[in-house]
Amino acid sequence: MTAEQPVTRRNLRKRGPCLTRRISKSFDDGIFVLFTGINRNSQKISKLKLDAEEWQNKHDDAADKIKKLEQEQLEKDNQIQALTRKNEVLEENLEKLEAEVSSHKATAEEATNLKTSNDNYTRKHQALEEELEASDRELKETTAKLRETDVKAETLEKKVTSLEAEKEDLETKLEDLTAKYNAAKAELEEISAQLEAF
Repeated sequence: MTAEQPVTRRNLRKRGPCLTRRISKSFDDGIFVLFTGINRNSQKISKLKLDAEEWQNKHDDAADKIKKLEQEQLEKDNQIQALTRKNEVLEENLEKLEAEVSSHKATAEEATNLKTSNDNYTRKHQALEEELEASDRELKETTAKLRETDVKAETLEKKVTSLEAEKEDLETKLEDLTAKYNAAKAELEEISAQLEAF
């Protein structure tokens, strides 16, 4: 069979069984290489799927953490607002009490000649002083709690910022893995199409 002659059954019979076996072996080797490539691509796709699922799970966990921290932040903000309002009320009461104390002191000084009135004013003054001290203590405690809440709020904001950055990173990695998966899938489909055409 010359170089111009096509490979046909008749020509193969002329060349004998030796050539037939070589062509058959060459065909089998080609099929083996194709299936080996397909198997490797299938393994790559499976690994990419697992990686994509893992990153998706991490992404979902990060999103849940962010939602939880945002809810905690909202609760802390509400607590801060409540404590701020309470602090304002206490300051208003303190100013009223100080005004009352000043008024009663003036009245007591004016009523030094009236023992009964003076005793009454003295007792009321003592009660107001005690109430003022109690209000002052409560104000200090409230201020300390408010500062502590501010520190916690700043910490939570930092956590939220960190988790949002982690979320963006996970989303980028997920997009990369998805692109790799789609590319591998397209490559596998192309090989399958070539195998079917073959």
